[in-house]
Amino acid sequence: MPTSREVHLVARPVGEPEPTDFSLVETSVDEPGPGQVLVRNDWVSVDPYMRGRMNDVKSYVPPFQLNEPMDGGAVGTVVSSGSDDVPVGTSVSHMAGWREYALLPIKAVRTVDTSIAPAQAYLGALGMVGLTAYAGLTEIANLREGDTVFVSGAAGAVGSLAGQIARQLGAKRVVGSAGGPEKKRRLIEEFGFDAAIDYREGELTRRLAEAAPDGVDVYFDNVGSDHLQAALNVMNDFGRVALCGAVASYNATEPVPGPSNLFLAVGKRLNLRGFIVGDHNHLAEEYARRAAGWLAEGKLHTEETVVDGIENSVQAFLDMMRGANTGKMLVRLPQ
Repeated sequence: MPTSREVHLVARPVGEPEPTDFSLVETSVDEPGPGQVLVRNDWVSVDPYMRGRMNDVKSYVPPFQLNEPMDGGAVGTVVSSGSDDVPVGTSVSHMAGWREYALLPIKAVRTVDTSIAPAQAYLGALGMVGLTAYAGLTEIANLREGDTVFVSGAAGAVGSLAGQIARQLGAKRVVGSAGGPEKKRRLIEEFGFDAAIDYREGELTRRLAEAAPDGVDVYFDNVGSDHLQAALNVMNDFGRVALCGAVASYNATEPVPGPSNLFLAVGKRLNLRGFIVGDHNHLAEEYARRAAGWLAEGKLHTEETVVDGIENSVQAFLDMMRGANTGKMLVRLPQ
């Protein structure tokens, strides 16, 4: 039986998580029985939503349990199988991340085609991350040809794809916000945004109005807080806001006040709607087909920030929450 290292949450973080809130545990892994597969994880995803799961509160996804392995998106290779349907050597995606090996029922894994894209793409552009961006723009914000789109957290995994997908769906102008001059530059030069804002420079409303002189029709919100306030100021009448995340408040220890200008949503007749990607799985096949085509045609630029080793996965998560990544933050495990 192989041994596997896995990350446990051992304390509920207060504010920003600390390395001492986690523990790296070595455990043995059983051979698969009938209808099971043993997967060696090759790539593990760390994502902002995981911060909420570290709190013991009711939410759309259950909290992590203390002194138990954490979970999340991963892609790996089947190394032992109890099913002819998923033979040894198959590349699969699943939700038993934060560990080196995972013993899973075959119904918990999905075969991925590494002939059309590398395995890790199924944790980013061809996976939940890309579907989040696509669902938010299409079913939530009802993006229309000719719209001006503003994306916050635009250098992150979801945001960088949202801006590019908006362009493919017919947006006239795409504006993004990110932290620092280097990310601002990359939004324009590498991800194809028309304009970019460095939110660290302040005066968000003024900078957004300058970047979107005709106003904003669609706002894809990954940040909340001051970004939502600025967007409300600049939104056009009948604008649509897809509320995807609020990373500015994830480590807050006190309730974060909402925008002081929310009344603008009334006069401008805005539509603000939150969403969870799990409610939009019916779009997965459609999105995967379109995204594979965009990737093949070079119309989607994907960026990854890669950290090696399960022992460094906690630090990768902490760095991601501080905005150290561009594109998808991934942990690569030795093969």
